[in-house]
Amino acid sequence: MNKVIIYTDGGARGNPGQAGAGAVIIDGDKTYELKKYLGDDLTNNWAEYEAVILALAEAKKLGFSGRELEVRMDSKLVVEQVLGNWKIKEPSLKPQVAKVRALLADFPKYHFVHIPREENGEADRLVNEALDEKMGV
Repeated sequence: MNKVIIYTDGGARGNPGQAGAGAVIIDGDKTYELKKYLGDDLTNNWAEYEAVILALAEAKKLGFSGRELEVRMDSKLVVEQVLGNWKIKEPSLKPQVAKVRALLADFPKYHFVHIPREENGEADRLVNEALDEKMGV
């Protein structure tokens, strides 16, 4: 069984500002796109976590529990914090990490990979679509 590849991105215009999340889930030849407007007065880092939460929750709904996951994202902070390599200093991110770890319990084998921003274009596009739709652009 192939591993499921997930690309996630989150962003806030203004940082803090209006935030959105985007994710692409790839299972073999099937691709699922997710986007969500998250609200106002949120940070980029919070939105990055929310994108992972959105993607993992959807992967669970799609029946991918028990499958190997590879989560690719351009936020080194989130990758390193989820893996336990970096301390979580920002109080608002601690609940986000807890949510991610709780969702990961359904996936026995997973990898988080930091990728260059240029390789995360589809997830970034979805973030901007979510923000543009909310703002009526």
